[in-house]
Amino acid sequence: MPNNYRLAKVSSLLKKEITLILQNDLENDLIRDHFVNISKIDLSGDLQHCKIYITSTAQEKVRKEIVSNLNTAKSSIRHSLGKRIEMRRVPEIIFKDDVVLDKGLSVLKLLDELKNKNQNHNHNAEDKDAKS
Repeated sequence: MPNNYRLAKVSSLLKKEITLILQNDLENDLIRDHFVNISKIDLSGDLQHCKIYITSTAQEKVRKEIVSNLNTAKSSIRHSLGKRIEMRRVPEIIFKDDVVLDKGLSVLKLLDELKNKNQNHNHNAEDKDAKS
């Protein structure tokens, strides 16, 4: 169990520091123009590899470009992390687009459509009953 606690603590620290780096240190107009948020960090048990999932308010095409730019700048981000935090070895990082939010929104949209269809169907059935 102590290992899980350590993973959670290091993940939290990485999320905080990488967020600060994205906001303040990274000179990329595409990232600055769009709200970019770290939604999740998957850190390997040996603390050597880190997957960082990004969400953004941008369209899918722009989000993919943002992730590509972040992966291009990952060495400088990792270098900045090394200066900010005390770790024996800063993990290798990779940025990924987090599509969970989009999937959740599409499910909610489908549920709303079904609800509206059901309400329209019930309303039409009541109108027919009232006419009879």
